[in-house]
Amino acid sequence: MASSHGSSPVPRPGRDGMYLKERGAPPPRCRSLRSLPDVCPKEPTGEGRGLCDGPSVVADLDRWTVLSSKVNLPAALNDPRLAKRESDFFTKTWGLDFAETEVMPSFYLPNITKEHFAPYLQEMAQRERIHERCKTICPNKDDVEAVSSNNSNHDKSKAELEQVPKIFMKPEFALEDPSTFNSVLPWSHFNSAGGKSSRDVASSKLLQEKLSHYLDVVEVSIARQISLRSDAFFHAMSSQHDLQDRLQDTQRAVAVLRGRIAAIDRVTVQGPLRALRTNLTRNNCVKLHNKLKLMAAVHQTQPTVQLLLSTAEFMGALELISTTKEVLQQELQGVHSFRHLGSQLCELEKLIDKMMVEDFSMYARSDLNRYLRDEPHVLDKERLESLVFGLLRQRKLDFLDIYSEEMIMAVKAIVSLCVAENVLQIEDIDTEVVTKVADQTRLMTFPQWFELLKNVFESFLLFLQRIKATQTVIKNVVLEVLASTQKLRLLEEAALVQEAPPGPELLQGGGAELAYLTHEGLFISDALNEAQQGDQSSVGGARLQDQSSVGGARLQQRDSASGYTETSVSREQSYMSGENMMPSDLELNRVMNTLQELLHTASDVSHDRCVKVLTARAKDGSLERLSSADFVLLSQTVEGFVRDTEDLSGRRSASLRGALQSQANRFVHRFHEERKTKLSLLLDNERWKQAEVPAEFQDLVNSIADGRITLPERKIPGTEDRKPTEFLFVNGQKYAVVGTVLLLIRIFLEYCQCVNDIPSIATDMLTRLSDLLKHFNSRSCQLVLGAGALQVVGLKTITTKNLALASRCLQLVVQYIPIIRAHFETKLQPKQYSVLRHFDHITKDYNDHIAEVSAKLVAIMDSLSEKVLSKYEVKAPMPSAVFRTVCKQMAKMHEAISELLPEEQTQMLFLRINASFKLHLKRQLSRLGVVNDGGPQNG
Repeated sequence: MASSHGSSPVPRPGRDGMYLKERGAPPPRCRSLRSLPDVCPKEPTGEGRGLCDGPSVVADLDRWTVLSSKVNLPAALNDPRLAKRESDFFTKTWGLDFAETEVMPSFYLPNITKEHFAPYLQEMAQRERIHERCKTICPNKDDVEAVSSNNSNHDKSKAELEQVPKIFMKPEFALEDPSTFNSVLPWSHFNSAGGKSSRDVASSKLLQEKLSHYLDVVEVSIARQISLRSDAFFHAMSSQHDLQDRLQDTQRAVAVLRGRIAAIDRVTVQGPLRALRTNLTRNNCVKLHNKLKLMAAVHQTQPTVQLLLSTAEFMGALELISTTKEVLQQELQGVHSFRHLGSQLCELEKLIDKMMVEDFSMYARSDLNRYLRDEPHVLDKERLESLVFGLLRQRKLDFLDIYSEEMIMAVKAIVSLCVAENVLQIEDIDTEVVTKVADQTRLMTFPQWFELLKNVFESFLLFLQRIKATQTVIKNVVLEVLASTQKLRLLEEAALVQEAPPGPELLQGGGAELAYLTHEGLFISDALNEAQQGDQSSVGGARLQDQSSVGGARLQQRDSASGYTETSVSREQSYMSGENMMPSDLELNRVMNTLQELLHTASDVSHDRCVKVLTARAKDGSLERLSSADFVLLSQTVEGFVRDTEDLSGRRSASLRGALQSQANRFVHRFHEERKTKLSLLLDNERWKQAEVPAEFQDLVNSIADGRITLPERKIPGTEDRKPTEFLFVNGQKYAVVGTVLLLIRIFLEYCQCVNDIPSIATDMLTRLSDLLKHFNSRSCQLVLGAGALQVVGLKTITTKNLALASRCLQLVVQYIPIIRAHFETKLQPKQYSVLRHFDHITKDYNDHIAEVSAKLVAIMDSLSEKVLSKYEVKAPMPSAVFRTVCKQMAKMHEAISELLPEEQTQMLFLRINASFKLHLKRQLSRLGVVNDGGPQNG
């Protein structure tokens, strides 16, 4: 065969023009040897054959070969017992590559092309042309005679053959056909008279002779044709004998070759093959042993998982289950004894999921409800990390909701616990009678309740610190998982980039020759590859055994001092084993956001519970009745707690500030109403006489001048020994004031002090203070200008001294309005500056009031001058009594206001009074008819 390894090279022409095969020359090797494809797969059943059991040129002739088969391939393919013809007869057993596998050319035969015959064709073409030309020019005489005789004989035989009826020449000639039989043998002539006669006998003889003649003609024609082709027959027989001789030589050469090959096989091949067979057997035994060890390790998975679960080692159990499932799918697939283990492990994994959720819930409950003080912020950190990592690995991403629910319940318990601890120290509250927490808080005094509030704030701060510490631990685990998944992704990408196909040099050397040997239906090279895969499976078994040993080590080290020293190592292993089970980056980022919201929720819930503590106390209005100092202390404490929680959670919470603002608004309302009522009472009892100024008020005014818009915390030592002064000195000016204005200064300083202590009420306090100043202005106007003090206080009359004193008091208040405005401006936001316009309106109202008082003073003298001058007559004595009366009233008025009003204001008043006097004098002179004529009246 052309594809046989023993085939000879291309034949070469010999001396006689015949092509003979060279013997003894080694076959040229044109290219390196390559392994053949796998065309002998394993048998599905039965024992495997040995290396020498199949057909081989080395074996004896008596052994079984494919030619000994009783059923050939077409018979197998066309089995009538099959329902339909199987189109996949070969591919279902040997794979799809079998039918389309290309047969590799023999390495021992060169590639013969048309160029190899070019020299021969070129040499013989010229001779052929000369031979053909000679045949046409001078044909052979014998050939011409033979042709002529053949032509005459052919014409004669053709004429004789035409005598034979055409029916005998037809392809469908058959005597069994009645019509054909009747046409060849007309028996009707014989049976016409119903008996035999001499005529019938003669006719039958004639028919026999005719048929014999036809037979002779055909035989002669056949003999002639045979004689014409006798040379060809003899040539064929001589060729057959030559072929027989060559076949015998070939048989002898093959026998010699087989003998030599058998000797080579016996001496050189059998030993190495036996060594290879023994090595393969050993490798198979090793693979079997490793497989059995792997099966033993898998068999111990469930007891080990149960043991790990008994000690709450969820991570170790999950890693062991994951590794076992991977081994079952990759290396123990199809093992009948483990057919139910996969589903059992899945159910066990679901059970672990439930156990982890329950354990996390128990951990959260125990962590959040334990004593807040003198304990670490994080309880059993390693257990928490293990639980969080296990929940993330199982994609139980809603575990933070469980923690949030437990957190809300713990917040409620904190308030009840603080109230119970404080109530135990108060003997006046009977807890058996008063059972509700809100009622118990209302029965406390303010110092007791304030102490309770501080305990609640302190407890919530510790609670938030504990939650933040837990949040930090969980966040670190999530970040570790996120970083590890990204690292593994980068490593996989780098491995894909660096991965390269194997080079052809791996098949050089002796590997190609080994590829032709078979063992158990496989090429030895494929068997060696399977051995390498078996080594990899042993690596998987070792990993499973290492996993089991890690679980055992954890059980042994759980109660040891080292604790979870192997946590990081096992966690890294779990990353590698469970990387496909880990959540995606998007899911992990969502967990991070939920984790951040957890602390915000804790802060909000804590503030809400504190709001309930405030509202429970404020239900009977006790917070509104607090003193300014107590409410300021309460406000500062609440603000401090809110700032601390904001620093912890990083989020601004409005609920507690809103509740405090609501209470502050009520406090401001009561604060304002108390001072407004107090101011009204002071004004109603004010007799509008100049009051002495105590030293503490002078010091208060001096502190305002120095920029300190606050009330002194306590009385300055030594002020009791100093005597009161007659006037109040402000910026070098002296003010004669009534006692109400001094108290008014202290009142608006109280407003400013509240704004300092509680900046959130600045807007509301400004509105109330402006209302207070307006009230003082309007009420003082009613009492002085409107003469309301005559009925309220019982004054006999409103004197000029009363008016001047009221004007000076108004001027003092106007002096402090810009200072108050500047102070409030520092406490307001820029968008709130619009409320400062109230001070502009108040200033205008006060200045209008001051102008009205001045006009009232001028009007008093104006009416007096008009009344007195109306009685004036131009006659002696000079000066007259009218002028003396006017001068006397002028002197009395100057005496009344000169000490109360500044010199400039007094001068302006008397200039206006002088102008009014001159106007009335002019009118009286005109009425009397006095003209500037130099007469006696004029003089």
